[in-house]
Amino acid sequence: MLAVHFDKPGGPENLYLKEVAKPSPGEGEVLLKVAASALNRADLLQRRGQYEPPPGASSILGLEASGYVAELGPGCQGHWKPGDAAMALLPGGGQAQYVTVPEGLLMPIPAGLSLPQAAAIPETWLTAFQLLHFLGKVQAGDSVLIHAGSSGVGTAAIQLTRMAGAIPLVTAGSQHKLQMAEKLGAAVGFNYKEDDFSEATLKFTKGAGVNIILDCIGGSYWEKNVNCLALDGRWILYGLLGGANISGPLLSKLLFKRGSLITSLLRSRDKEYKQMLVKAFTEQVIPHFSMEDPQRLLPVVDRVYPVREVREAHLYMETNCNVGKIVLELPQ
Repeated sequence: MLAVHFDKPGGPENLYLKEVAKPSPGEGEVLLKVAASALNRADLLQRRGQYEPPPGASSILGLEASGYVAELGPGCQGHWKPGDAAMALLPGGGQAQYVTVPEGLLMPIPAGLSLPQAAAIPETWLTAFQLLHFLGKVQAGDSVLIHAGSSGVGTAAIQLTRMAGAIPLVTAGSQHKLQMAEKLGAAVGFNYKEDDFSEATLKFTKGAGVNIILDCIGGSYWEKNVNCLALDGRWILYGLLGGANISGPLLSKLLFKRGSLITSLLRSRDKEYKQMLVKAFTEQVIPHFSMEDPQRLLPVVDRVYPVREVREAHLYMETNCNVGKIVLELPQ
């Protein structure tokens, strides 16, 4: 089978398609014939040599995919059968023509969605769902500040925040991105290149601050985050795009707010946790992607590339111009 490969860490120019052995499903696993796989920041970090796959995971890039069940491994207990369309959460391996998946990490593709749209759901929507519900304990009426509001996780988090009856606020780096976020349901958006989002957030919340912050930036935002966090607020850190180093009285400021700093990664969590997350998401969220739902959820896809243009896809992600997901299509 063909798979995206690189021989040494570095830039997108190191990526190419390589013929590799097709995997065989093990106990309780399904072999998925991949139609599409979405890019994530983790793919860029892994390509640069800055993010090793978890132990036992495929070294091939790709944390989410959609396609068709090709084969069932021994001991499969579920309802899946060959030919079923499915999407999957993966620790790696999605950017190849076939990938093995524990059957508990497969999800049905919502009616009315294309395979590229479905490929844009698993990693980002499960991340946003986990951050808001499992970690943030979001409640109706909460205010939620979502950094990188036009990213894959950001566009999912806006919609899930609205669905929970909470109020999404976003930051983004252009007017175009803010307009898209507001179309998806953001109550207000702040251009971090032009505005002090912390002061603007306090103004919007009439000085109260936000109950939850979803933060993939990290170091460079710490002071502004704590400044606009409400008393007893939850600051959830899931990325470090703005660096890992902090200089200043973070702990005293956080203590004064009685704030919680919660950190999370999804890729490295164990199979049992991921299966519990997938089950909850399948039951509580997937029905709302239906076209009949008045508050229909929608995965936002910016561009779709054939997998042979994987270098161009990585280059495009590095420009930070995308609104929503960048998807690779695999040859069928």
